[in-house]
Amino acid sequence: MAASQQRLFGTNGVRFVPGVSHDLDFVINLSEAIGTYFGSGEILLGQDGRLSSQALANAATSGLLSSGRDVAEAGLVPTPALQYAVKAMGFKGCVMVTASHNPPRYNGLKVSGSDGVEVPHLDEQRIEKIYFDKSQTKADWKTIGVARNEPSVIRTYLNGIRSKVDAKAIAERKLTVVMDLGNGAQSVAAPYLVEALGCKLITLNSVVDGNFPGRGPEPTPDTLKDLSSAVRSVGADLGVAYDGDGDRTLFCDENGVVLWGDQSGCFLADYVLHKHKGGTVVTSVASSQAIEAVAKKHGAKVIRTKVGSVEIARTIIERGAVFGFEENGGCLYAPHIAVRDGGMTTALMLECLARKGMSFSKSLAFIVPRFYQAKTKVEVGPKSVPAVMRAVERLAKGEVERIDGLKIWTDARSWVLVRPSGTEPIVRIFAESEAQQGADQLIRKFERVVKSASA
Repeated sequence: MAASQQRLFGTNGVRFVPGVSHDLDFVINLSEAIGTYFGSGEILLGQDGRLSSQALANAATSGLLSSGRDVAEAGLVPTPALQYAVKAMGFKGCVMVTASHNPPRYNGLKVSGSDGVEVPHLDEQRIEKIYFDKSQTKADWKTIGVARNEPSVIRTYLNGIRSKVDAKAIAERKLTVVMDLGNGAQSVAAPYLVEALGCKLITLNSVVDGNFPGRGPEPTPDTLKDLSSAVRSVGADLGVAYDGDGDRTLFCDENGVVLWGDQSGCFLADYVLHKHKGGTVVTSVASSQAIEAVAKKHGAKVIRTKVGSVEIARTIIERGAVFGFEENGGCLYAPHIAVRDGGMTTALMLECLARKGMSFSKSLAFIVPRFYQAKTKVEVGPKSVPAVMRAVERLAKGEVERIDGLKIWTDARSWVLVRPSGTEPIVRIFAESEAQQGADQLIRKFERVVKSASA
């Protein structure tokens, strides 16, 4: 494979294990390539709370300065706060040091443009070409960049969110919220947002810790049992949880039932489409078919993309959509900014529940058609992926979609999706059906196929 054809960026940024697969020299050189790609202007730099993030942020600053870019260092911030600040404060772009929901040993870099949205895949390839061709700009002593602190990112972010919701309506409802911050970056923003909106707040795992000792960096129904229990024990109206860098959100209702991201995504899509008549919703091929029923009620259109927030965000911009979501809990509200944003999603949910005036569970049952999901993942080395996908395709009967991986419809209302991850050496399997038993059976069947083919 030619050097210019190699890939560093996955589904969502560049991710690696520092000191194992890549070192600080890699971060410096890649950051020089990023600075060269931007060409001019000041770059905003932020980091999550991982143990390696400070070292990587220092290396990224060095690389950007070396390319001649000035750097504004925001420090510890949620990813969406950094992205919103780029757009609101007029930076040329931003680099976020984060591995999002990946295990603690991982880290990485995420690059966004002047609109705050992750750069398109073609631009990622331009950065990769600069890196592999070693064509980075090298500033001399007169043109080397200057670094400074930028302390106003969180304040700008929170003010931006509050300006997009009815704070008075939320405060009048007097909602009680249990928030599981997962020892992640939203710890420095989301609690202040919810309290400013007049809600009573109880927090879990609110101390930033790169080991993610509370329940790990990825919120799932299985890891949110403490959140569910706390919601029930204090009689809260809802619970909310974030991933490591604060761009994804999972909710649980007042009964402690944790919702998959596409359930809450469909619920919020209904609310947004009611506010923005005739709007378009963008979601990936992995999300629930319930969104088509929700959109039909509003005379709205649904656009399906490959998995990944970059795909959804750029499609929102290109097609003028108002909302997007992922099954993993990422929601993108275009009137704010077309990126996954745990804080904006939380505020939008609070406004939605405040205006509906009834419990979360009743509102959800009334609005979102019920389908049942199951998900799993299997460790698969890159060399085994082609054999795995061939084995899956041999089992395909009925309609098959190839937007991303293989999505096989086993009947009119049941499907299974098998796709290689773009961020980890795993193959993800999603299934949906009208009954949990049906979804579970599909998962077990295709999990066996994947494991057998990768052995």
